[in-house]
Amino acid sequence: MRVDKFLNVVNITKRRAVSEDMCKSGVVSINGVQAKAAKDVKIGDVITIKFLAREARYEVLAIPTTKSIPKSAQSEYVKEL
Repeated sequence: MRVDKFLNVVNITKRRAVSEDMCKSGVVSINGVQAKAAKDVKIGDVITIKFLAREARYEVLAIPTTKSIPKSAQSEYVKEL
């Protein structure tokens, strides 16, 4: 699954366009390497997002099979580090 779509499906960003713009501006990295929006996410990857005030790191636990998941199920797919 693409990183921009993954961030949207697991409720880290509200819209896919937002996560796509974040990738284009260079604030999203996977395993320490700056990621483009089309980069595939695999189980075990660490996604780092650099916000203005802080940096968030997430470990991918599972890849969603549906277009959206409930916010309560977010912990099944990502773990904040």
